[in-house]
Amino acid sequence: MGDKIKRKLSLPKMVGLEDENKVRGNWSGRLDFFLSCIGYAVGLGNIWRFPYICYRNGGGAFLIPYCIFLLLCGMPLVFLEIAYGQFCSQSPTGVWKLSPMFKGIGWGMVIVSGIVCIYYNIIITWTLYYLLMSFQAVLPWSHCNNDWNDENCALWHKRSPNATNHTHQGPLDPLLDGAGVVRLMGNLTANSSASYWMHYGVDGTNSTNVTIQRESPSEQYWQNHVLELSEGIENIGPIRWQLLLCLIFAWVMIFLCLCKGVKSSGKVVYVTATFPYLVLIILLVRGVTLPGSMEGIKYYLIPKWEKLLSFKVWAEAAGQIFYSVGAAWGAMITFASYNRFQNNCLRDAIIVPLLNEGTSIFAGFVIFSIIGFMAQETGRTVDAVITQGPGLAFVVYPGALAKLPISPMWAVLFFLMLLTVGVDSQFGMFETMTSAFVDEYPHFLRKRKTLFIAATCFVQFLLGIVIVTKGGIYILQIMDWYSSTYSLMVFSFMECIVVAYVYGVDRFYEDIELMIGRKPPILYKYSWLFVTPAVILFIFVATFLQHESVTYGDYHYPAWAIVLGWLLALCSILPIPGIMILKIVREKGPILQRIKKLCRPAVDWGPVPTKFREQYYESLSPARCQWLREFHPEMKFTVNQLEDEGIMMKPLKPNDSLHDKPASVPHEEKALIQGQQECNNV
Repeated sequence: MGDKIKRKLSLPKMVGLEDENKVRGNWSGRLDFFLSCIGYAVGLGNIWRFPYICYRNGGGAFLIPYCIFLLLCGMPLVFLEIAYGQFCSQSPTGVWKLSPMFKGIGWGMVIVSGIVCIYYNIIITWTLYYLLMSFQAVLPWSHCNNDWNDENCALWHKRSPNATNHTHQGPLDPLLDGAGVVRLMGNLTANSSASYWMHYGVDGTNSTNVTIQRESPSEQYWQNHVLELSEGIENIGPIRWQLLLCLIFAWVMIFLCLCKGVKSSGKVVYVTATFPYLVLIILLVRGVTLPGSMEGIKYYLIPKWEKLLSFKVWAEAAGQIFYSVGAAWGAMITFASYNRFQNNCLRDAIIVPLLNEGTSIFAGFVIFSIIGFMAQETGRTVDAVITQGPGLAFVVYPGALAKLPISPMWAVLFFLMLLTVGVDSQFGMFETMTSAFVDEYPHFLRKRKTLFIAATCFVQFLLGIVIVTKGGIYILQIMDWYSSTYSLMVFSFMECIVVAYVYGVDRFYEDIELMIGRKPPILYKYSWLFVTPAVILFIFVATFLQHESVTYGDYHYPAWAIVLGWLLALCSILPIPGIMILKIVREKGPILQRIKKLCRPAVDWGPVPTKFREQYYESLSPARCQWLREFHPEMKFTVNQLEDEGIMMKPLKPNDSLHDKPASVPHEEKALIQGQQECNNV
């Protein structure tokens, strides 16, 4: 059987403009898929999460458990998803024809992608706003002379060695004393504290002795101007119209890039996937030339070996895999479904995770070189400056860029980079969502895909409006905290179990051999069977033990908001048991027979292009043919019936034969029928 496959695959591969998959289409070129995967996997987490996690968990020592879990969990998961997505050319819901009982996994992925799409575009909205505001001679977050600044605003400067106390009288702004600047009217006295200013009464007396915590201009710009932050989720407040306009623009941009599916997004990624690397290189060159940059890099890389003895470090290294490689979200499956059948998915599944993690490590050098400079400028230690999430992207880093010569230029470059990184990830999640519905309802949606994409963008825009209110970030924090924390682990664990044990890992190896002409290394087999599921269980338990209720800074959410978060987490997991029950109820026969049948591949499982489906049936062993007769006695075989919508599977009656088909049936399809009859006659 293997020699027969290799002889077929030894023929020259035809790579032309014509799509191999007439129904769904294909990438215009191999590089389209590769760059799309890179653009999706290299997201905002590489910029604002990985460097912080690495620093907090031992610096260079953290890379040891991280690389171990990348090899044991990340890379096997990526290869698994790319392989079965490419094999059947289906979305995350359609691929579960390999075992219809578990179709809820695919719908769970679609739900998670849909939820994250809503708030991910809000981050793109903030980025767009900062980008627009960067086109000014003086960056608005570089000083305390704005309407949104209050008496707590402080420009942070390196402390003079001789600085102790300094008194300033009058409405001068700013006041430099070597320790910081506070924008106040009247008499002001600053002590030598690194954390606080002492504000004495504006009348020059000491009658009102009040301690004020300093806030940087960039922090006040973020909190008081961009967000206009309310007191809590109980007080959502009005819509920020500036952000609403940016949100509209963000969704229009997403629609224009995806209106033609992979035919349009595959071209956009040539810019969006490569531009961040150019900016990162430029920022690194500038960063390492700044005073204090080496101190930041040392904090980032110097190993703290004692951290390796901590359970938390290993747990966070394992958990970071799900934020990094992009597995279990459905996007890798979706992208792979548009590949040509003989694409070397093994090569892509190795290169994409390695390049993604290399980007994370490289981004750490860029981030910490600037943070080291920021620490020296403010007279603080690096660990007092570093943060993660929006605080790094919209507070710390902009504040550092504001101190550079020609600061608007650096700000424009930085936010352009964030924009392209965010848009690429949004492409993957949005395409996952739309492709799933189009594949599920092809008769209605396939010819109206552009209209459906527009309608989906509009619905997601409406759902996102509440997050551009003054209290919107509290809602975003709940969505980010709960929506994918546990569901990704559940999906990836069940993927491994179903493919390795229910479908059969040896059968899956033969499918991969049919695609790439050889079986993958045996290490993947044992990873899917034992190692990767065990690692995922470890991550799940560790995450559960370390779980804390959602917070935003010092704000603690009310009980009803936490309950809402857990419901959000469950809404993507519940389809798994729900669809199982629904399919069992709809099936006929004894209960055990129903379950056994639903665990087997559907009759239309396999490659979509007719010529490769023929090879697939020829490759079936007698044991693998048996399930067709055992679980589908009403069907002698199945055939690809060419219809207006494309190629759809249609059952034939038991008495049908090859000669009963009309003369107009293509030769390819007749050959397919012959191959299926051979399977039936085994």
